[in-house]
Amino acid sequence: MSKIVVITGGSRGIGAATARLAGAAGYTVCLTYRSNQAAAESVVRAITEAGGTALAVAVDVSREADVLRLFEQVDAQLGRVTALVNNAGVIAKQTRVELMEAARIEHVFAVNVLGSFLCAREAVRRMSTRHGGHGGAIVNVSSGASRIGSPHEYVDYAAAKGAIDTFTLGLAKEVAAEGIRVNAVRPGVIDTEIHASGGEPNRIERVKGTVPMLRGGQPEEVARAILWLLSNEASYVTGSLLDVAGGR
Repeated sequence: MSKIVVITGGSRGIGAATARLAGAAGYTVCLTYRSNQAAAESVVRAITEAGGTALAVAVDVSREADVLRLFEQVDAQLGRVTALVNNAGVIAKQTRVELMEAARIEHVFAVNVLGSFLCAREAVRRMSTRHGGHGGAIVNVSSGASRIGSPHEYVDYAAAKGAIDTFTLGLAKEVAAEGIRVNAVRPGVIDTEIHASGGEPNRIERVKGTVPMLRGGQPEEVARAILWLLSNEASYVTGSLLDVAGGR
């Protein structure tokens, strides 16, 4: 059976690294992007030039219509999905809770939480043996922020990732007997562009001293953990939250 993976937020950072590794591992890859088409096409090109198959689709995962269109396009062009990586996520500028506006909080939860629910729903409808599928695997990208709360920076993002942790545990138990494994990775301080979107591009330099390994991580280090959780090597692993955080 063909291995077909959907990776949301696959144009940059952890998502792009996961897409490239998945392509090298023999997956047919569909990666989504919100607005940076050039970055997404660059990842697709890297996969296809290495002999793989990849497709990039513009999607806002917080919009149900976009998610439905995404999975319908995968059905039509690639086949029935066998793996999902819920990686798309956003943070907002660092600030305290008392200064957060409702619109900001709604947006953070819409992308990080609602988007993951919607994509997982569509994947389960296709993977579950209850619906005639052949099983599969889902990996949610949470964050070490869910454990520490990210005070003075982005408590809203940390809370959204806490929801992802609980979502992972619940969904894993719900579909375990239907051939689907559901796990999460919780990256720590990883060298991606997300820190700039939070207003501090050099954040890793400031906080790396709090990491026992005394450095930030690379996207590929998280991607390798994701690929392991998707693989048959993790065949008896479900409902797990795997920290990839340098000991922090």
